[in-house]
Amino acid sequence: MLKNTTSEYGLVAIVLHWLVALVVVGLFALGLWMTELEYYDAWYERGPDLHKSIGILLFVTVALRLAWRWSNPMPRPEPTHAAWERRLARIAHAGLYILLFTTILAGYLISTADGHPIQVFGLFAVPATLSGFDNQEDIAGEIHEVLAFALIGLAVLHTLAALKHHFIDRDRTLTRMLGR
Repeated sequence: MLKNTTSEYGLVAIVLHWLVALVVVGLFALGLWMTELEYYDAWYERGPDLHKSIGILLFVTVALRLAWRWSNPMPRPEPTHAAWERRLARIAHAGLYILLFTTILAGYLISTADGHPIQVFGLFAVPATLSGFDNQEDIAGEIHEVLAFALIGLAVLHTLAALKHHFIDRDRTLTRMLGR
């Protein structure tokens, strides 16, 4: 089943969820690694180019995921979920989307500060529409870093909540997102 139902996630939602999760973790690790590269390292330019290209594709994927979420029914929460858990889950999911988009936007502002477009794997370019502000690259870089750590932190909490539901509450919260 491709689409969600009121009781289950569909294949599209499941694939997009795990794809975004894996890419975010990968980009975070790549970003940490890139900051340690020295000027003469062979990956000094390739690492950031890879990070930027994947980041742009992540933006498209998250936008598609959000559109899919809005166009499909959401599975109902498990009956064992307390009202505070439902509220916190809504806040956490909104926070994850906000952090995803703002982290990517900050990355875009770093990359286009010099007025040059972002080349995405040599397939297409994303134009620099906002550039030339004083210290844009440095300010956006600091914001990008803080947002990336906040995103990973919230993703860890999201993961811990799913594991709590699976191992302590023994409900289907996690298994539904695994396609079972």
